[in-house]
Amino acid sequence: MKSTINKKLTVYLLSLGIIRLLFIAVMILSVTYAHNHNTQKVISSQRLKKKVFAAKTEYRPLSIAVKKIDLSSIAGKKAERLLHPIVIQAAGRYQVDPALVKAIIMAESGYNARAISKRGAKGLMQLMPATARSLGVEDAFNPEENISGGVRYFKQLVNQFGGDVELALAAYNAGSRNVRHYQGVPPFKETRYYIKKVFKYYQIYKNQMVYNEKGIGPLNNSNQLS
Repeated sequence: MKSTINKKLTVYLLSLGIIRLLFIAVMILSVTYAHNHNTQKVISSQRLKKKVFAAKTEYRPLSIAVKKIDLSSIAGKKAERLLHPIVIQAAGRYQVDPALVKAIIMAESGYNARAISKRGAKGLMQLMPATARSLGVEDAFNPEENISGGVRYFKQLVNQFGGDVELALAAYNAGSRNVRHYQGVPPFKETRYYIKKVFKYYQIYKNQMVYNEKGIGPLNNSNQLS
């Protein structure tokens, strides 16, 4: 009888031991799984932060690149708007009506800084290579250099012909030699059409322009625009 009780007790104790071992094993596995799961979350979060930071880093140069606009690569109304400060500066420097400068640029190149004529004139104000060199213009396709040189050249022609804008425009288109030879506007259809076109654009720009505080206004001469 005692032997039977002892066997049952032994089996019972062994069962309890096994159950305890299984419980401890389950607890260890649970802790290990939870640790690994949390570690994976941290790694994933760090990776996500790196991706977001990388995306932001890649975006910054794009915003900087947008600000760097190549003025020589644009034309038309956009170029006219962006080049306005350059026109005002050159017009003020040489005391020429900015509306007239804009009209010449429109008639010469349509605000295309890369324009080249059949004769080889280049840029916004269509400077011939020899003329550009005499004016110190190194890059005729550079808007600032071209406009500054072109306005300076036009002012020289205005002075050369006694302040007569019409004759200065004729000389700008056909050359001062032809103007002197014919003692006035040469009888060339291209030149006469050019002058009319410039005057037409001038009236348009004159109505649009708001003159700066220095009071740069239309030139006064019997043959000039009123």
